[in-house]
Amino acid sequence: MIANKQIIPLKVNGVPLDFILFGENESAQTTFRIPEIEAQEFGEAEYQIIEGNYYEYELTSEKYCLETSEIVTHSRRNKWTGRLSPNIYVGTLAINILGATDNLKCGELRLEVRSKKTSYRRDYRSMLSDITEKCTELLLQPNSPVSQYFEVDFEANAKTVYQRFAFAKSVIETEEFSEALHKILSSPVTKWKEIEHERDIRAVRKINSSAVRQIAQRTNRIALSENHPLRKRNIIHSIPSRVRVNYKKETVDTPENRFIKFALVSFQAFCNDIIEVDKDYERLKFEALSLSDKLDQYLSHSIFREISALSIIPLNSPILQRKEGYREILRVWLMFDLASKLIWHGGEDIYRAGKRDVATLYEYWLFFKLLDVVKEVFMIEPKSIEELISKTNDGLGLQLKQGKFLPVDGVFENQTRRLNIQFSYNRTFSGGSKYPSGGSWTRDLRPDYTLTIWPHGIDQHEAEKEELIVHVHFDAKYRVDSLKDFLNEDSKSDLNSEKEEQNKGVYKRADLLKMHAYRDAIRRTAGAYVLYPGSKSENVIGFHEILPGLGAFAISPSQQSDGILELKIFLSEVVQHFLNRASQRERMSFKTFETHRDSNINEIREPLPEVYGANRSLLPDDTFVLIAYCKNDNHLEWIVRNDLYNARTGSTRGSLRLNPKVSGAAYLLLHGEGELQSGRLFKLKNDGPRIFSKDEMIAKAYPEPSQNFYLVFDIENKIEIEFENVKWDISHLEEYKKGRGSVLPFAVSLSELMKVKIS
Repeated sequence: MIANKQIIPLKVNGVPLDFILFGENESAQTTFRIPEIEAQEFGEAEYQIIEGNYYEYELTSEKYCLETSEIVTHSRRNKWTGRLSPNIYVGTLAINILGATDNLKCGELRLEVRSKKTSYRRDYRSMLSDITEKCTELLLQPNSPVSQYFEVDFEANAKTVYQRFAFAKSVIETEEFSEALHKILSSPVTKWKEIEHERDIRAVRKINSSAVRQIAQRTNRIALSENHPLRKRNIIHSIPSRVRVNYKKETVDTPENRFIKFALVSFQAFCNDIIEVDKDYERLKFEALSLSDKLDQYLSHSIFREISALSIIPLNSPILQRKEGYREILRVWLMFDLASKLIWHGGEDIYRAGKRDVATLYEYWLFFKLLDVVKEVFMIEPKSIEELISKTNDGLGLQLKQGKFLPVDGVFENQTRRLNIQFSYNRTFSGGSKYPSGGSWTRDLRPDYTLTIWPHGIDQHEAEKEELIVHVHFDAKYRVDSLKDFLNEDSKSDLNSEKEEQNKGVYKRADLLKMHAYRDAIRRTAGAYVLYPGSKSENVIGFHEILPGLGAFAISPSQQSDGILELKIFLSEVVQHFLNRASQRERMSFKTFETHRDSNINEIREPLPEVYGANRSLLPDDTFVLIAYCKNDNHLEWIVRNDLYNARTGSTRGSLRLNPKVSGAAYLLLHGEGELQSGRLFKLKNDGPRIFSKDEMIAKAYPEPSQNFYLVFDIENKIEIEFENVKWDISHLEEYKKGRGSVLPFAVSLSELMKVKIS
């Protein structure tokens, strides 16, 4: 058993008080205290708990209680004890301490709710930095909405200021930033600077024109001795005691180093302005102060004492653009300048009120990762990408927010095919839609990301109706640890044990079932995949091709190996799949279209051969019967004896017109002159008809051949038992013609024939 107990000392109204916390999980450590310096570095509370666990608590004074919320509940017995249920909340949890009788706030308890993922700190910083970088790349594009300078309004809503700060902080809190500064400080760019200095004339070693003029003109002179060569020659009688001379000194006071100092000062000024905001937003001030202190440590380096103020930003300097360290700081400064003006209202889901929702941030981060992959694999530059960031009343707004449909469109062009591509975030597929409309046929479903592909030349609505559109869905699952939580790797797992786990509330395969829901409920869905920060990917195909399928891809917020390569390979295979015009999926979609385009449903409840083995393709609507004329008993006797049926060819009356129904007919129903009801049903071989000449027919003893060529069908010897002793009234068939036209052959489906069955 692990001791999950923490005693947290507090002061309420100046009175010492202990908050005692008990972790209910006995198998793992779920309560922690980290060093104060570590808490300051990461902007966290010292006392920490883990998401998804449950805790009991007790205040050592009956005079106080915690304010209730979704996370805090009081005990039924008393108000100073209770339970904490952080669920999926991650971040600094500020809980008000109230008076037990008056419910007035008299103190505050701060707990840090840590993610189950041990890497969540690194992931949080890395993903926020990546999102900032992507946004600034968009802002630096020629078609971006940056057409004027936006001043940061520090009197704006504190949430908006924090959104800007979070972006800016993510830029200057990276390892790359620290490494770049270290390179600069350890090996700064220098230049030689000429310095004028007065020296004793006796110490001057080199006489130049300036020194000669000073010797001739300067005051405070010293008379030369009578024996001095210059005086003897009557050139000069005295010299100045001191002269001004120039010498070169190596200095770090270069335009590039001035820019580095300017950038650091700008970063610190931004933090200090936030600290001065007159808002009750302590978390924001705390983080800004921590970052300002870190910048102050950089600026306190001795190198910056010698560097003067910047007058002109040397953006065209080769050193700033190319030298290691300098180019990274220039890039960071450009990003910071834009990031400090960027507003992301979707960020409220991630870091409002001290929250650090890494799972939601992972979802946003994946949007940009997937967007890059889609652009690369499908070789498109979506026109609508400029709509990701647009000008708003309070700055530049990133239009990325949970629940908001955000599509990005483009056209994939290849030598053999052109395809419309739409990559969308949070697309809702409306439930209860009737076929052939798109959407879900059950309830509303909203995958995180949807890749939609359909032929170029028609719109989505028409593509849905004709079964020509394909959706591939992806869902972000930051909290999935491994494939065992999603795809059960042991095919012989004990399903009874799994049921017991579900009864306890441990529903490990819910994500898998959700993927099945997308696959099965959203019309024209060919694949559904989980994206999670793990190490192993798996793609399970439904049949023989890459689509349809289910699976999971391990995509991690790592600079070294993010796992995106496997996803690229998968989507590249999807591209090749769509370029294959003979794919099984294409055939399936056409069969679906062909089967369901007609809302009229045939109902056949008569005995029919079962569709297995040789009769696997015997579907009533797709099985055709040739209704043909038999001239007389001699003709019938020849048909039965030779297992052949002949029909006229050519353009004369009574000749058989070949079409798919006729050539693919599976049965032959013969009738005589004036015969409206017949039970003479024969089964045809599936090889199709042949052409016999007149001579070949004579060789087979055909009575009185009159045509040069005949179309001949091969008959099998035995008919299925379900068709024995059965008669049909052919006069009720729509294609049947009365009078002389009754001898004309025609084909009908088995469904149509069974409707006129009479015995």
